[in-house]
Amino acid sequence: MADEKPPRSVPGGGHEESSVDPSPLADARYTPPARPNTKRRRNIVILIVVLLVIVGGVFLWRYLSSYESTDDAQADVHLYPVSARISGYVIKVNVDDNQWVEKGALLVEIDPKDYEVAVAQAQANLANAVATAQSLNITVPITSVNSSSQLESTASDIENTKAGVIAAQRQLTAAHAQLEQVEANDVKVQDDLRRYKQLVDKKEVAEQIYDQALAAARSSTAAVAAAHANESAAQQFVEQALSRQVQADANHRYAETGPQQVSSSQARARAAVADVEQKRALLEQAQLNLDYTKIVAPVSGEVNKTVVVGLNVQAGQQLLTVVPLDEVWVTANFKETQLKHMQVGQKADIHIDSTGRTLKGHVDSIAGATGPLFSLLPPENATGNYVKIVQRIPVKIVLEPGENHERQLRPGMNVVPDVYLK
Repeated sequence: MADEKPPRSVPGGGHEESSVDPSPLADARYTPPARPNTKRRRNIVILIVVLLVIVGGVFLWRYLSSYESTDDAQADVHLYPVSARISGYVIKVNVDDNQWVEKGALLVEIDPKDYEVAVAQAQANLANAVATAQSLNITVPITSVNSSSQLESTASDIENTKAGVIAAQRQLTAAHAQLEQVEANDVKVQDDLRRYKQLVDKKEVAEQIYDQALAAARSSTAAVAAAHANESAAQQFVEQALSRQVQADANHRYAETGPQQVSSSQARARAAVADVEQKRALLEQAQLNLDYTKIVAPVSGEVNKTVVVGLNVQAGQQLLTVVPLDEVWVTANFKETQLKHMQVGQKADIHIDSTGRTLKGHVDSIAGATGPLFSLLPPENATGNYVKIVQRIPVKIVLEPGENHERQLRPGMNVVPDVYLK
């Protein structure tokens, strides 16, 4: 039977008769010997468990050493303050708080009437300056030609006046000689008249001869007077010729300043051109100011506004803030002991506390100094009271494209980044 036990060996050889003891006490006292296969299996299981623990520990150590993590991290972004570039009266606000706007969207409108008037005035001033510049540019060649011709003309006038002076002086010389001649003749005629007078008084000559002598004397006197007049006229001609020569010399000296006059005309033309450029710049500034009455979004993002219709704003006054949620990154402040193997480009998982989601990213850059050095009052360890504290260095982690498409990661949120070192 299968339930029967095999006979036991007894001392002295032989076998003990097999018997079945139905008593329970007999079963409690009997302990069968341990089998060798069971002990071997138990040892193998223990060895396998030890090996699994060792291998798991190795893998766990390798996993834990393959990344660095910190809970001192938050989402960051560059906030874009939108301010007025001109002063004016706000007539329209086209956005509400927390509204999403695209880049270039019209946010605020300032009353443009004053700036439209300024543009019109600047346009008129520019037109006037352009007309003046054109007039002076036309005058420059005319002045150049006039100065050249005037110089030639005055040079010719000098020659003519010199010739006139010489001719007048010759006429004066001739008149003087003629005066001397008639004066000599008058002396002879007057002497003859006195002699004839004496002879007439003595009745030695006829009165007719005396009358002829008297007429000749009167004619001679008139000739002398005419000669004096001719000499005086010739003297005046000489003085007039000399005066014309002086005038011609003055005109010539003035004509010699022609190049300076041309230069002056050119300088006035250049000044007019510069004035045109100045007026054009003022017009451009007026047009820019008119454009600045419409304030647009510098980037795409959500708006936080402080401006309302009816507000009189000043240049530089902040009106809105645009938060570009598509450009959010993570600033993680890792301990300096965690940066031994951290490098730019390493992958990172970013766990968001608010949603529980995990976003993908990578290390963009590591700050050049620890965070406290950028504070207003950085620590000074040279006082003698030095206590070594593990410093933290900001690490910038950027998200992979499309990770934050739902814009759930917002600036200021707490996150926990894991940077994989291998």
